Amino acid sequence: MTVDLWQRGCERLATELPEHQFNTWIRPLPPAQVSEDEADAAVVSVRVPNRFKLDWIRAQYAGRIESVLSDIAGKPVRLELTLAPRAEAPALAPLRAGNGYAHASVPAPVATAAVFAANAVAAATSAPMAASPAPASNRHKLNPSLTFDNLVPGRANQMARTAALHVAGAPGQMYNPLFIYGGVGLGKTHLVHAVGNALLKDRPDARVLYLHAEQFISDVVKNYQRKTFDELKAKYHSLDLLLIDDVQFFAGKDRTQEEFFNTFEALLAKRAHIIMTSDTYPKGLVDIDERLTSRFDAGLTVAIEPPELEMRVAILIKKAQGEGAEMPEDVAFFIAKNVRANVRELEGALRKVLAYSRFSQKDINIALSREALKDLLSIQNRQISVENIQKTVADFYKIKVADMYSKKRPASIARPRQIAMYLAKDMTKKSLPEIGELFGGRDHTTVLHAVRKIADERTRNSELNQQLHVLEQTLKG
Repeated sequence: MTVDLWQRGCERLATELPEHQFNTWIRPLPPAQVSEDEADAAVVSVRVPNRFKLDWIRAQYAGRIESVLSDIAGKPVRLELTLAPRAEAPALAPLRAGNGYAHASVPAPVATAAVFAANAVAAATSAPMAASPAPASNRHKLNPSLTFDNLVPGRANQMARTAALHVAGAPGQMYNPLFIYGGVGLGKTHLVHAVGNALLKDRPDARVLYLHAEQFISDVVKNYQRKTFDELKAKYHSLDLLLIDDVQFFAGKDRTQEEFFNTFEALLAKRAHIIMTSDTYPKGLVDIDERLTSRFDAGLTVAIEPPELEMRVAILIKKAQGEGAEMPEDVAFFIAKNVRANVRELEGALRKVLAYSRFSQKDINIALSREALKDLLSIQNRQISVENIQKTVADFYKIKVADMYSKKRPASIARPRQIAMYLAKDMTKKSLPEIGELFGGRDHTTVLHAVRKIADERTRNSELNQQLHVLEQTLKG
C-alpha cells in the first residue's frame, strides 16, 4: 500500500496540477513512507532535500496532497514533511550543452511545461556544495530586502520566477545557467537577489556573490594591471552561486570575455550555479564572442515582460502598504493604466502620489493622483499616439505609413498593420472602434482579431516578442 498510495496520488496530482508545477515540486520527491497513527488515520511521510523546498511544498501543496491521498485511501491521510539529512538529499545532474539542456525564450505555458518536464526526469547524484567557510555576509553584496516574499507574481514574470524558485531550492542541478532577459525596471535584479537570499537562508555556509557586470570588468582590469589573475580565480572560481547583472556590458571587452568564459567553465565543472541578466536574449547580444553566447543560451533562457494591468495594480497596492499607506483600488487602476513601462516607473508614480497626499494633507483619490501625475500624463499623451505608433512600426518593418490605412493584404504589410493595432490598443486609451477608424475605417472586430493574434503569438514566438519589446521601448522614448 505504501508505494501504491503515493504513486497513485502522484499520478492524480500530475493530472490536476499545471505540468511545470508538478514536475518542479512533486515529481522529484522520493517515495513516501506510509504508516498509521493511533486514530487509524494514514500518515504519509516524505523527506524533502532542503528547507526552502520543504517550506514551499508545505505552504503551496500540502493541503492538496492530503486531499488527494485521503480520497484514494478512503480515509483521512496526514502528510508529514521532514527535512532529509544532507547526504540523502536527491540531486539532479546538469544537462550539458548540446546534450539536452532545455531552452525556452518566452514564458509560454506550453513551453514552460515542456521545459520543466524535460529537465525533471534527469536524475543523478551530484556532490554537495563545498562546505568550506563562506565569505562574510557583507561580501555577498545581496540586498536582504529583495526576496521572493515581496516579489509580486504575475504572467509577466511567471516562468522566470518559477525557474528562479527551483534554482533557489536546488542550485547546480537544473536550468544552469539561468539567463533572464528583459527591459529596464522589470524586476530582473530583484529576482536574482531573491535567489541568493533564499539560498543563504537554507545554507548559510554557501558561497554566494552578486555583482553588476561592470564590477567584473573592473576586477579584470585591476588584476590585469597587477598581473594577479590567481586572485581573480580565487574570488570567482570558488563560488557556489554567481549572480551577475547586465552581461551586455561585456560587449567589445575581449579580455573580460575570456576571463568570464574561464569562470563560467570552472563554475559549471564544479556544479555551481550561474544566473545572469541582460536587456536582450543571448543571440541578440552584440560584440560578444559566440562561444560565450552559446554558453549563455545552453541552459534555460527566460524573459520578463512589462507587467500586465492586473499585475501593475497588485504592485502598486503592495508597494503602498510597504510605505504604510492605503491605496484605493480605483486609484491603483488609474495609475496602472497610465504607467505601463516598468515597475521602476510605477514606483516613481506611486512616490509622487504619496508625497502629494502627505504635503497637501488630502486623501488619495483619482483627482489627487491626476494632479500629482499631471506632468507625467502630459508627456505620455504627447509621445504615444496611434499616428506615432503607425509611423514607428512602418519605419521598423520598412513599409509606407500609407500601407497602415490601405486595403492591401500581403503578409509583408498585413502583419506590421496587426502589430501596430496591437500596440495602439496596449499603449493608448483609444477604443477598438476608434483604432479601426484610424486604420482606414476598419471594423472593430478586425482590430480585436489583430490584438488577440499578436498577443497570443508573442507568448510563443521569441523573435516577435523581441521586436515588440524594441518597438515599445522606442515609443516610450
